[in-house]
Amino acid sequence: MGRILCVANQKGGVGKTTTAVNLAVGLAKSGCRTLLVDLDPQCNATTGLGKTPAPRHPLVVLGPLKDSLLETATPNLELLPGCRTFADVEALSISTESQSATLRQHLASGLTAYDFVLIDCPPSLGKLTRTALACATEVLMPIQCEYFAMEGLTQMIEVVRQVMETHPARLEFGGILLTMYDDSLDLTHEVDAEVRDFFGDIVFRTPIPRDVAVSEAPSHGLSVMDYAPRARGSRAYLELCMEVLEQ
Repeated sequence: MGRILCVANQKGGVGKTTTAVNLAVGLAKSGCRTLLVDLDPQCNATTGLGKTPAPRHPLVVLGPLKDSLLETATPNLELLPGCRTFADVEALSISTESQSATLRQHLASGLTAYDFVLIDCPPSLGKLTRTALACATEVLMPIQCEYFAMEGLTQMIEVVRQVMETHPARLEFGGILLTMYDDSLDLTHEVDAEVRDFFGDIVFRTPIPRDVAVSEAPSHGLSVMDYAPRARGSRAYLELCMEVLEQ
């Protein structure tokens, strides 16, 4: 089995889905067989790759995951689409411990054929996120360069530690990613320095800058690398991809 990266943060609007999509595309372009799993009921990872959400969530149907996979425009990249059906989202969100264990086994059984699996989690610390963390080998946490970044990060790390205690010797910290980086703002540099001082080497060297091309790309069903390959955001995600490959 390859590496399973859970892209998670309980706060919305921090670049979580954008990171999951662009990192998945970058890894696939590097020649790695890659799967992007959309666990967010908003289904932005699905629509961001130009695909339609599934009528039923593949994890609720509990059929073979390979029957639900979608090919994407990027060679080596497949997508397990999300679902907006309220009943399915509710079933996944309020599942019992035994049901969560079944979901973990079902999800894990479909991930063995890939070099990289990226799981885009919902912006919460609920059971969907915890189930994804229990399936993952690494957690990648995007945080926005803002005043409350450290507060949200502390809550997320506590959940990661709880999962590590429940499922020892599996989940590791893959890294903390600074997003929406505005080099012209003093606050950005203050947050950058504080995060790096506190967490050290687990913070990725590459920050993701504020870039209109990154925001526009999903509306075209494309990654920023395909939409605007010369944009600053495109270069940043390629550099992040190289860092992940080096780990």
